[in-house]
Amino acid sequence: MVTKDFWVLLAMVIYFVAMLTIGFIYSKRSNSSTRQYFAGGRGVGPWLTALSAEASDMSGWLLMGLPGVAYFTGAADPLWTALGLALGTYLNWKLVARRLRRYSVVAGDAITIPDFFSKRFHDKRNIVSTIAALIILVFFCVYVGSCFVTVGKLFSTLFGWDYHLTMVIGAAIVFAYTVIGGYLSVVVTDFIQGLLMFFALAVVFIGSVASVGGVDNTVAFLKGIPGFLDGTQMATPILNDAGEQIVKAGQAMFGAPTEYGVITMISMLAWGLGYFGMPQVLVRFLSIRSSEEIKKSRIIATTWCVVSLACGVCIGLVGRAMMPTQFVTQSAAENIFIVVSQALLPSFMCGIVVSGIFAASMSSSSSYLIIGASAVGENIFRGLLYRKATDRQVMMVARITLLVMFVFGIVVAFDQNSSIFQVVSYAWAGLGASFGPLMLCSLYWRRTNKFGAIAGMLSGTATVLIWHNFIKPLGGVFAIYELLPAFIISLLFIVVVSLLTPAPDAEVLHEFDHYLDDPDDRKVDDDLVAAEIASGEKRAQI
Repeated sequence: MVTKDFWVLLAMVIYFVAMLTIGFIYSKRSNSSTRQYFAGGRGVGPWLTALSAEASDMSGWLLMGLPGVAYFTGAADPLWTALGLALGTYLNWKLVARRLRRYSVVAGDAITIPDFFSKRFHDKRNIVSTIAALIILVFFCVYVGSCFVTVGKLFSTLFGWDYHLTMVIGAAIVFAYTVIGGYLSVVVTDFIQGLLMFFALAVVFIGSVASVGGVDNTVAFLKGIPGFLDGTQMATPILNDAGEQIVKAGQAMFGAPTEYGVITMISMLAWGLGYFGMPQVLVRFLSIRSSEEIKKSRIIATTWCVVSLACGVCIGLVGRAMMPTQFVTQSAAENIFIVVSQALLPSFMCGIVVSGIFAASMSSSSSYLIIGASAVGENIFRGLLYRKATDRQVMMVARITLLVMFVFGIVVAFDQNSSIFQVVSYAWAGLGASFGPLMLCSLYWRRTNKFGAIAGMLSGTATVLIWHNFIKPLGGVFAIYELLPAFIISLLFIVVVSLLTPAPDAEVLHEFDHYLDDPDDRKVDDDLVAAEIASGEKRAQI
């Protein structure tokens, strides 16, 4: 057993060293300016953009949270969630990516999402960017905590080590290469981690099916569990007073399945709405080398997303056939990927595969850290508090922010019984509802103004907090995922408040009307510009 642990650990150490090395390699280039540190100088290619976006988006949730839900209650929950995410991924790349890349250049060369919102509405007091930055900071701290939970569970399950110690050590590794290397190190390591996650999911899925005698045997066993493979029903584990599934005569006990109604399906599909407001994905659109490369990135990203989600769900389902009584709580079931990997693979290969879990956590938490740091350094410190700040001063503030988020993330992750799925769903809803409706309105509706933007962000955030904590517990129709009602309410606030307040000025409208012009044709005759601006007020109500 010691020898086996040694080879697993060796493979993971090699991986960690490689990631830290990348951070050091890119440190000099990244530290040359805030533009490089926060957005890679807008020089990132389509493959790096696509895979880094997906790897940072999915996090350890894909390899632990999603399979854990599938293992414990069957196909319905993860299936509808995965469908929503796959659809949301495609629509985000289709509807937002190209427009955001173009508009961010026109709107004062914005390099962060809060920066884009402020410059889009010519908010010279930077109120919009400050509110956006604070929302990012709050929810990204929760997100970082979910990633650290993944790291702690990984090492605790693999080696039986202390959860809290290994969680802190893993978090420190992520912090080190993020603070040193900036955005470029995050993107390159995310690309490698995206490939590793894809490989790990495919290998474990194929191996697990083979180990239980193929697809037919697996399906036959799972059909014996009421509602387990039914997309309109959810399996119901019978729990004892301690909240653990009862096992009798070597069999896990299930009761009658519960109906998976239309409201619940819509609730899970609503996960896809979150993409329109995810800063860790949207910032990839800002940093891609050219808007003309978006289509290629969209194909790569969507393919990766669909295949990876399918493998994640299936690993959880097959895991129940392979180890039917191994895990008695949903939190514990989130370790199914790790345990299956240990059971199926040679030690060194197991180390490489389970590094995919750490890869997922590293890619996501590093993105959250760098985006949170950029929001505070660029948008709050330089945008609001000290406008004459140098790049050096901004990056110093950003690194201090990284440290604060790192510590807060550890505090969030200290409870080892936290469900990764539940923690992620809360942060996902908060960001999706706060920024998603505003991003769509910013790109598609010229009448949107800064007052509507502020109202949309605040109402989206408030609705998520209120719905999750006070309305959702009422059950019934109110049990719907908080992202959906919060998204709708935020959109309504943007529209109503924008229409009730003064229209954007002519210069803002002129930018909106021309931001999709071909980059080579963006220089318009000065007289034409003056004429359009002069007549802009007449078209403001359109």
